Amino acid sequence: MTIVKNDLYDYYGFSIYQDEDNFKFSLDSILLAEFVDIDKKSNNIVDLCTGNAPVPLILSTKTEKKIYGVELQKSIADLAKMSIKENKLEDRIEIINDNIKNISNYFEAESVDIVTCNPPYFKVSNNSSLINENRIKAIARHELEMNLEDVMISARYLLKNKAPLYIVHRCDRLEELIVYLNKYRFGIKKIQFIYSNVRKEAIMVLIKAIKNGNCGSLKVSPPMDISNMVSFKGIFNEVK
Repeated sequence: MTIVKNDLYDYYGFSIYQDEDNFKFSLDSILLAEFVDIDKKSNNIVDLCTGNAPVPLILSTKTEKKIYGVELQKSIADLAKMSIKENKLEDRIEIINDNIKNISNYFEAESVDIVTCNPPYFKVSNNSSLINENRIKAIARHELEMNLEDVMISARYLLKNKAPLYIVHRCDRLEELIVYLNKYRFGIKKIQFIYSNVRKEAIMVLIKAIKNGNCGSLKVSPPMDISNMVSFKGIFNEVK
């Protein structure tokens, strides 16, 4: 393990601890955090699959309310705690080191105003050669310990009625994502596609969905082209 302290992008003025050998956060976490709208009525936020806490750190610039990050892997959760302490945010951000499937051990049902999630993107296939041999990286990127449906179950348990779930994912799983959102009665309200080149296929999708939200008011935001974000290069890992 090689722990380094990096800037959480110059714009935020935060430092973040990362493990150069095993885990570094990626651009999709920043895009997710920036996608979130927080109003004055929001009292608490839970970030599922928080990693080393880039999303909670960025969200702390938008609100002074309590933010919780849930991370399964202890070594990564410890990095998150180090970053929170470094930025003197211990009173506003709390890290829970556990599987999101155990979320009911920490929160009452329907007690949360906003849920965010940047989950593992890849399904576990029969071809084990596709899974990273590094166990920490494998769990962060593949659905080895939880899956997309677990995210929906946890988010539905946590959220108050009509409260939002924000999630970022790969476009090739958009159809499945919509199926699960419908199954757990989340009404999709906003979608934004992310491109590394607007002349090519989208690489990510950001979704805002409302628990028990009605259909019929979906907005598709203008596409975001990240190819001109030159300041990100060399700072963040490739998109998962």
